[in-house]
Amino acid sequence: MSSLDTPLDLTIDGGALTARLVDFPSVSGDEQALADAVETALRAYPHLRVDRHGNNVVARTELGRAERVLIAGHLDTVPIADNLPSRVEGDLLYGCGTSDMKSGVAVALRLAADLTEPNHDITYVFYDCEEIEASRNGLGHLAAAHPSWLAADFAILMEPSGAVVEGGCQGTMRAQITLTGTRAHAARSWLGDNAIHHAAEVLGRLAAYRPRVVEIDGLEYREGLNAVRIDGGVAGNVIPDECVVTVNFRFAPDRSVADAEAHLCEVFEGFKLVVTDSAPGALPGLGQPAAQAFLAATGGQARAKFGWTDVARFSALGVPAVNYGPGDPNLAHKREEHCSLSAIAEVEERLRAWLSS
Repeated sequence: MSSLDTPLDLTIDGGALTARLVDFPSVSGDEQALADAVETALRAYPHLRVDRHGNNVVARTELGRAERVLIAGHLDTVPIADNLPSRVEGDLLYGCGTSDMKSGVAVALRLAADLTEPNHDITYVFYDCEEIEASRNGLGHLAAAHPSWLAADFAILMEPSGAVVEGGCQGTMRAQITLTGTRAHAARSWLGDNAIHHAAEVLGRLAAYRPRVVEIDGLEYREGLNAVRIDGGVAGNVIPDECVVTVNFRFAPDRSVADAEAHLCEVFEGFKLVVTDSAPGALPGLGQPAAQAFLAATGGQARAKFGWTDVARFSALGVPAVNYGPGDPNLAHKREEHCSLSAIAEVEERLRAWLSS
C-alpha cells in the first residue's frame, strides 16, 4: 500500500498531519485524491454531518448552538517546484503547500475530529481550485449550488497569516493597455510607427505613480499599480504595429471594482484600456462582535491582508470573515516554502481554546 492509500489519521499532531497532506500532490485541478482522503477521514466521526460537491468537502456539527462559525481552507497548491516530498529541519516543515495552506487545513481537520461539544456550531469547508481563475473556485461553486452549506455568523479562512489575524483583503484588477502604430520594414523605419516605443509613456506614468496608503479600522492597506507583462513585436526585421502592456492594480477595500476601473482610466487617460479580470476586496469588519471576540482570543493583534483571499467571497455573502493561519504569507508559492511546526501548534491551541471556552 502506498502512502497515498493510507487513510488520514486525524489524531496525529498538527505538524505530522500537515506533512501527510503535503505529500498528497494536489495542484489546482488535481485535488480528487486528497478530497477523497479528507471525506473518508471525516465520515469516521459521528458528531459530524459530511457532504460533498465535486472536490469540495463540507463537515458540520448540528448541536443547536446560538451561533455558527465557519472554518475554511483550500486543498489545492500552486505547481510543484521540486519541493516534494515534505521534510523537517528543526522546527520547520518544508514542502509545496506547507504554508499555503495545508498547515491551516491540518489544524481545521484536527479540530473537526476532536471538538465534539464546541461552544458554537462549526462548519468546516475544504475546497478546490483557489489558486487559479475565479470561475473554477470551489467555494464559489458551493455558494452557487449549496448556499445553505456556507451560512454562518462568522468565518475564519485559514490562509497563511503568520499566526496573526489579518483583516479584510485587497481587491485586484488586471487591465490591458493597447498601443498601436504602423508596421514597416526595419530597414525603412521612417515609413512605420513603432508601437513598442509608445509604451514608454505608459511605463513612465507607472514609474511616477504614487500608490495610496489607506487606514481602515486601524489597519494600514498599501495599494500598488504595476506592469506585469508586455507583449509586442512581429519579427526581428519588422517595426511592430501593436504593443500591449498588462497592468495589475491591487487596491484598498474602500474602493469598489467600479472605483478601481475609474481610477485606472484616469491614470491612463488617452490610452485604450480594457479590464480583463477583477475581484473586489473585503473590508476588515473588525468592529463586528464575533470578530472582536476572536481577535481578543488570538492575542489582540491584527494587520491588513495584502493580497486577495476568499474573505471577499464571504463578505459578499454577508458573513464577516478574517484570515488566520499558521503559514507565513511571505513564503507562499516559493520553491523553499515552509511552515513553523510551533506556529501550527499555536494556531490550533488558540482556536481550540476559543471554540471550547
